[in-house]
Amino acid sequence: MTTSLPTTVAGIEIPDTPLVRATTEFVRKAEDDLLFHHSRRVFLFGALQGRRLGLDPNLELLYVGAMFHDIGLTEPYRTSSTLRFEVDGANAARDFLLERGVDESDARKVWLGIALHTTPGVPEFLDPETALVTAGVETDVLGIGRDALTDDVLEAVTAAHPRPDFKRRILHAFTEGVRQRPDSTFGTVNADVLAHYDPSFVRTDFVDVILANAWPE
Repeated sequence: MTTSLPTTVAGIEIPDTPLVRATTEFVRKAEDDLLFHHSRRVFLFGALQGRRLGLDPNLELLYVGAMFHDIGLTEPYRTSSTLRFEVDGANAARDFLLERGVDESDARKVWLGIALHTTPGVPEFLDPETALVTAGVETDVLGIGRDALTDDVLEAVTAAHPRPDFKRRILHAFTEGVRQRPDSTFGTVNADVLAHYDPSFVRTDFVDVILANAWPE
């Protein structure tokens, strides 16, 4: 199933290494077409934004971070975990890397890239392998940085990994991924998703938590 995937898209070469091949195989089995193709686009857009910004990431590590970044939205995590889905994905990627002999410091970069990919304003100041996962996500999901890429680049990426009805479908994936662990969305963008799509969701208010906690005044 993975043999027909393109190896170069929009001038970005997907590294042909055992780690990258194992990552592709693992994630392809775990994710549906929506998340798999989104994750490949995140790698490509992250690498393209990195090139534009003059960054030089380890593309193997960036690939693993991009491919694992949404795995926490899948079964079994979404029905059994109470963690933020980003942390589930970060933990899965770290374990995957350590089992294959990647050193702890590199695994940590990938962990941070996944754990922080929905936390704007922070990853951009970290290592390229961490920062560019968020950059890729922001381009594909939010359109941030899209205008900095040429039309032919955008067309090449979306031809290789199409995004039919992507906005609606990814919002549905977010909703289903966190619906059964609503407390994990406190202080995150995922609270916005549940507020829109789950009528039973009650948002935890940061100010209320401060005012109602047990510290005496």
